[in-house]
Amino acid sequence: MKNEIVKLTPELLAMIGSGGVDALAPFSREIYLLDIVVAGTTFCTEMDKLEPELLPETVLKMIRQPQNKHDELAIGIYFNSTRVGWVPMEHNEVISRLMDAGKAFFCRIESTKRKGNWVKIDVKIFMVE
Repeated sequence: MKNEIVKLTPELLAMIGSGGVDALAPFSREIYLLDIVVAGTTFCTEMDKLEPELLPETVLKMIRQPQNKHDELAIGIYFNSTRVGWVPMEHNEVISRLMDAGKAFFCRIESTKRKGNWVKIDVKIFMVE
């Protein structure tokens, strides 16, 4: 066996876990935290177009938005680059503080159901550890 120093490449860094949620981190795991109904889906102007793609098991990104004028602890929920809604205010304090400390989170869709003009999206929130 050779004792050589291996040059760190972006690919190698991604494999050992420094690439965030999308990395192939060998020691990462998903920790289920809670179920929520995504808030504010009626404000998503692209919901009619996106709804057929919001299938069970679809992963949604969670992005902190401390500049939100209505809630400094706001966390947007995104499908690709479109915000479909928010983590409800009554559930966002602890998660936003953990996100501010560098922890990564995501949602996984459980179900969607149209009720008039409203699309109800039930998700499970996970932390990546």
